[in-house]
Amino acid sequence: MDMSSPRLTELAHGGGCGCKLAPAVLQKLLAGQPAAQPFAQLLVGNEMSDDAAVWQIDDNTCVIATTDFFMPMVDDPYDFGRIAATNAISDVYAMGGKPIIALAILGMPINKLEPEKISKILEGGASICAEAGIPVAGGHSIDSVEPIYGLAVIGICHPSQVRRNGGAKAGDKLILTKGIGIGIYSSAIKKNALPKKAYDEMIASTTLLNKVGTTLAADIDVHAITDVTGFGILGHGLEMARASGLTLRLNLADIPFLTKAEELAQQGFITGASVRNWASYGDAITLPENMPEWQRMLLADPQTSGGLLVAVAADKADALANQARDAGYPLATIVGTVEDGAAGIVVNR
Repeated sequence: MDMSSPRLTELAHGGGCGCKLAPAVLQKLLAGQPAAQPFAQLLVGNEMSDDAAVWQIDDNTCVIATTDFFMPMVDDPYDFGRIAATNAISDVYAMGGKPIIALAILGMPINKLEPEKISKILEGGASICAEAGIPVAGGHSIDSVEPIYGLAVIGICHPSQVRRNGGAKAGDKLILTKGIGIGIYSSAIKKNALPKKAYDEMIASTTLLNKVGTTLAADIDVHAITDVTGFGILGHGLEMARASGLTLRLNLADIPFLTKAEELAQQGFITGASVRNWASYGDAITLPENMPEWQRMLLADPQTSGGLLVAVAADKADALANQARDAGYPLATIVGTVEDGAAGIVVNR
């Protein structure tokens, strides 16, 4: 076995949620697939790009099921495992649920990576599951060309707490719970250009569990939730707009960005996923005149283990944003509003 110990990111053609298929490609692939059959218990299926499937068992319990995995965006195997696990569990929180069990998904080039590194990936994932209060109860592994890790996660919630990416109402305000710029940081990592302080900032964000989603979903004035991942804030915001049949208006000045995100974007650390994202949905986005390319790409930047985008009644927004900050999400901010109009996004300066 070759033990030359390559960097994890050298073994992957893409990393994190930047590995996702572009929205336009995914739509083409799914266009010919039948929608989930009309089972009365299936409250959420594959019809509106929701974060997870939801099956109602009885009057008090729904099961939430999701899976998520990707290739490494960082070189530290323990950090990779933590990020991937946090990202996978997020889909349960985004639906308003509480995770209860996880299964590991592992694909590794076993002739290129030491067993110790692979064990560290699993250890990192297990540490996040422990933080979430759930076991890794099994899983499946294969020998693959590129390193892949993630989780299948099962959660539960009361039917009244299920929150979809649709359901936003005109007049709602939009809260974003984490900063934008993970894809930019990942691009800088591959070129050894990300400062240590910025790396620590990225790890803190991507390993912060979105537990606040469960709390927010208990409030009847929270109408819609989605997590912002590989399609960027514009892509996942557009999914919310389309599922709700309304316009989302985002205020650029209010969107929280990671400390070095704008600087690095201006220096050209743009991911290929940002370009693919914009090509897929840019015709549904209205931007300010003369917006610079780097800024547009930053709004399409793929987030890995990103924050929650929450549509909430306007009179509750300030209190819930404060609640999220108090719960450990320091960048939680009101970033826009929901309005009557064609499904799409308008960005203001």
